[in-house]
Amino acid sequence: MLPRFDHAWVIALSLVAKGSLVFAGPCDIYSSGGTPCVAAHSTTRALYSSFTGALYQVKRGSDGATTTIAPLSAGGVANAAAQDTFCANTTCLITIIYDQSGRGNHLTQAPPGGFTGPDTSGYDNLASAIGAPVTLNGQKAYGVFISPGTGYRNNAASGTATGDAAEGMYAVLDGTHYNDACCFDYGNAETSNTDTGNGHMEAIYFGTNTAWGTGAGSGPWVMADLENGLFSGLSSGNNAADPSVSYRFLSTIVKGESNQWAIRGGNAASGSLSTYYSGARPSASGYNPMSKEGAIILGIGGDNSHGAQGTFYEGVMTSGYPSDATENSVQANIVAAKYVAGSLTSGTALTVGSSISLRATTSGYTTRYIAHNSSSVITEVVSSSSSTILKEQASWTVRTGLGNSACFSFESVDTPGSYIRHYNFGLLLNASDGTKQFKEDATFCPQSGLNGQGNSIRSWSYPTRYFRHYNNVLYIASNGGVDTFDATASFNDDVSWVITTGFA
Repeated sequence: MLPRFDHAWVIALSLVAKGSLVFAGPCDIYSSGGTPCVAAHSTTRALYSSFTGALYQVKRGSDGATTTIAPLSAGGVANAAAQDTFCANTTCLITIIYDQSGRGNHLTQAPPGGFTGPDTSGYDNLASAIGAPVTLNGQKAYGVFISPGTGYRNNAASGTATGDAAEGMYAVLDGTHYNDACCFDYGNAETSNTDTGNGHMEAIYFGTNTAWGTGAGSGPWVMADLENGLFSGLSSGNNAADPSVSYRFLSTIVKGESNQWAIRGGNAASGSLSTYYSGARPSASGYNPMSKEGAIILGIGGDNSHGAQGTFYEGVMTSGYPSDATENSVQANIVAAKYVAGSLTSGTALTVGSSISLRATTSGYTTRYIAHNSSSVITEVVSSSSSTILKEQASWTVRTGLGNSACFSFESVDTPGSYIRHYNFGLLLNASDGTKQFKEDATFCPQSGLNGQGNSIRSWSYPTRYFRHYNNVLYIASNGGVDTFDATASFNDDVSWVITTGFA
């Protein structure tokens, strides 16, 4: 029998092409290292070489039907084409992220807790099924795009660490998608959805929150959410060895055992892992020993704090404290999967610098165009005989997306420097203040029109939401959400726009 280090290393060396991925999956590697997965979640690929079951479930807006998405082959990439067919001409949400470990530790819509979610009965929102397209070895898949208010949870997990028991976890994230709110987490949390005290969590955190610990520079940082503290090292303050990291695909690791824990990370597209901290448990009271409860969260804090944002592609939790060598082999597997960002747009192509106007397609409203009246974004009846002022108000200059260059922003022709942006889900025309928040609020991703005409314009930061006219006022609306302007009636028509050459 090979020792643990050598066995994991041999498994890593055996990584050979099999379809689009590699022979040994991350959980095969963890098992060979003596620290098996007790939860394994991914919407992009199988995490065991033999796994052929459901990766996730989607629900479509047109009729509420659901379907499961499985790998194309054992150990392979998710069948994105099956999702695209099922969700054609409607919207889809990710309702379940299945556990591949066989323990049934599936992630579902997070319930209310210390914080109440924005969806029905205080639940958190579900993620769009198309918000995070990628390819793995050239094959299309979708990640989980977490907007503020979105979260998943399992409060009855089996086999996860409790008390001071040893565990490890990794997640592949989008290192460019984050904010400073609490808390974009993946890992071990309270079973009550409430803050039950220091040391009752152990989860990967990613973002720029500075209320507790910090790392070098201005972030974002990989830290550990241990409840009532984001920790980057031994102290509850700064650890200069925890760097700011913003790789497009980011490998993140947190692991802990009795009086020992570590943070590691690296570029998920190339290279090796670095250790940002490895040592004793935090010196603050309540964290040694730990009091972990064993629930699993994604995108939220242990008390259901849901202000954060981020993107999740895959992650696992293990039984036992994985060796660095085992994690290095997992990193090699992730790199071999060859994550590449996918296209965020489809439909009628837009040309940066061009002037466009956007015409409604809803029956009875097809003479109306998106326009502005001061800061309000509305629809107006516009034609070639309209006044010059109105034509200019209904014309928009296409700009490279302020918050994501793969999408677009729309600058007012008659008010240069002002852009369409969303605020409390209404659309406004505001002057850019240069902040990260404004840039993201003003970034939108066109796709083929949901009713088969023109384009539907999706919010980049809230990809469940689209430009919609409702009582001639513009919102970013979700299909069947809790607000009046989210009504399902005529949704596809109301969010589809014919793009023409600008009136001005």
